[in-house]
Amino acid sequence: MDGVPRGATANYVYIARRNNSLSSSGRRLAFGFILSVSLGIAGAFSVVFGAWPIVPFAGIEMAVLYLAFRYIDRHAGDYERIAIHGDNVSVEVREAGNVARFELNRCWAQVICESEGARLALRSHGREIEVGRHVCDEQRLEMARNLVRELRRT
Repeated sequence: MDGVPRGATANYVYIARRNNSLSSSGRRLAFGFILSVSLGIAGAFSVVFGAWPIVPFAGIEMAVLYLAFRYIDRHAGDYERIAIHGDNVSVEVREAGNVARFELNRCWAQVICESEGARLALRSHGREIEVGRHVCDEQRLEMARNLVRELRRT
């Protein structure tokens, strides 16, 4: 973990992850099932009733569903990690495979919470890092209270 010396543990660590109800293999199985049912129905209507225009629309529908599942798969591992150790606040954000790390001084860090938890950020020295994107408004408010308490702790 960045910002924490080897062998030491952070005083405070908060990790927020996305809620993934299906695993990657579960998404593939669901897509395969939906694909076979949709193309099966389109094929049946095409052969039995001669309604061939159904097939291209079913194909477009499956292409859009594939892109949506691909987007979900790409962002399944996203997380935010905030660690406080001594005078150092370390924020690590993983989004779509890219990891960004930020270091803030605990004494200068401010917690910015706007409009009943709709937005939460840490600010220091002109930089602002938005956090709490993977949690609901109530959890964001609780996270803001905990961060303020931990930043004030000596």
